[in-house]
Order: sequence, then structure tokens, then C-alpha cells
Amino acid sequence: LFRSRLEPALKIEMAKSYGFCFGVKRAIKIAESAGEAATIGELIHNAEEINRLKQNFGVKTLGGVGEIKDEQKLIIRTHGIQKDDLQNLKAQNKQLIDATCPFVTKPQQIVEKMSAEGYDIVIFGDKNHPEVKGVKSYAKSRVFVIMDTKELQDVKLGSRVAVVSQTTKKIENFTKIVAFLMSKAKELRVFNTICNATLENQEAVKNLAKRADVMIIVGGKNSSNTKQLFLISQNFCKDSYLIENESELERSWFEGKSLCGISAGASTPDWIIQKVIKKIEELKS
Repeated sequence: LFRSRLEPALKIEMAKSYGFCFGVKRAIKIAESAGEAATIGELIHNAEEINRLKQNFGVKTLGGVGEIKDEQKLIIRTHGIQKDDLQNLKAQNKQLIDATCPFVTKPQQIVEKMSAEGYDIVIFGDKNHPEVKGVKSYAKSRVFVIMDTKELQDVKLGSRVAVVSQTTKKIENFTKIVAFLMSKAKELRVFNTICNATLENQEAVKNLAKRADVMIIVGGKNSSNTKQLFLISQNFCKDSYLIENESELERSWFEGKSLCGISAGASTPDWIIQKVIKKIEELKS
């Protein structure tokens, strides 16, 4: 079929900030240079990049510490692991290569210090996320993991409270929780542990989605920061789609559209993004 003369030409525009963050770039380099090693859990939330590391560098992925057998060289994932697991592995004299993102190590240290000083700990994040599980494990006092202030309505907090956030959460939601806690605690210590790269990517996708007719967000569907980008995009552009690779693209998404915006999660490698751009160009031609 020939393109209608009335159908607009499709322009593709990347968000001003997207893709691999510092912590993920660092982890990939560590894994590539580790040789035959195994990661405790997925190194990053991107199945295709994990497969590339396996095929090209022999990096195996374990489901968790329970799957460790005779592996001697172990890589700690970007999200970190729980404190007791770390101590047990050290006691076994395993060779540990730490690829924990420094932005994740920071809330671990804050929680450990504040809880040792007697503060109740509030973590804004997903209790099932490996990063949050790791951060929580450093608490020596009471700790509450919440996604919404409703979860604290019936909780009697102590007079001293410290609050941190999962690194990939939206700053607007974190500030709501902080405002709520200010009315509950006599002393509140607030630590903004949301990653700068996350904030920049979220702001960039918002600005692009406001102008675009269709938005494509590329990344792992189990990636917290990628899902946040998709939700933000949907708020401003109803025709927003979350895909893991170019095979999920559909020609109908681009019919009658003039501007296609693209963003990608912090665990999405550039080679996947380039394949997506190439496929969109083929679909629109």
C-alpha cells in the first residue's frame, strides 16, 4: 500500500535523557571483566543484556543466594543483596565482586546509621523489590516499607523518624510521604535517595510526551524505573507503549502520527534502542 499524501511524515525524537545510568554502566563493565562468574539475581533488569553477558562473557545468572552451589566467583547485582546474605558469603570465603550501585549503597548506609541511633525507619518503595529488601535488611530498629501514606495511618511511629526512598521512585510521591511524616514525628530526618539519573530521565520523558503523538518506552517490563517512565509518559500522551525490543512494535501505532518520542529505562542498552529506531523507520516507510 502507498502512503496517503495526506498522512504526515513521522519524525522520531529521543528524550533528552534516557538509557543506561552510571550504576548500570559500571555493573556491565564489572561483569564483562569478571570472566566466568555468576550474578546473585539478575545483574540488571534487562533480559537481553543479561543474555549478551552470558553468551559473550560467560556470566551466569542465579535466582538468588539459595541457588549458589560450587560457584566461587560471585557478582553482587546492582540492586545489592541483604546484609545477612552478604555476611554469610564472606564467611564462606567466596570471591565477591560488588557491582552494587553506589546510589543503592547510600540508603543502606543511612538506614544502618539512623536505626543504630534509635530512629524508626520509613522506606518509600516496593517491599518486593530486591533493592528495597537489601536496604531494609540494614535496619536495626523498627522499619516500615510503604508505597502510600495510607499504610502508616494506623501505625504509632516513634518521636524520631528517618525516611529514605527507593532510588527509582517519583520525587512528587516521595514529597507527599515526607509531608505526611512531618505531622507525625517530632524529629524527622529526610534523605532524598532518588537517583539523579532517574529524576533527569523522568523530567525528559514528561517534556517529550507533552509534544509527541506516540511514545515508545524501551526497557525490561520488570524494571521499576522503566515502568515509572511509562506511567509518566501515559499521563501526557495516551498512545504510549512499553516494549522490551523491536519485535513488539506494531505498524498501526504510528499511523497518522507526526512525532514519535522514544525513551528508555536505566537498564536498557543502546544496541536495543538502535534496533527499535531502525524498526520504526522501516514501519513508517
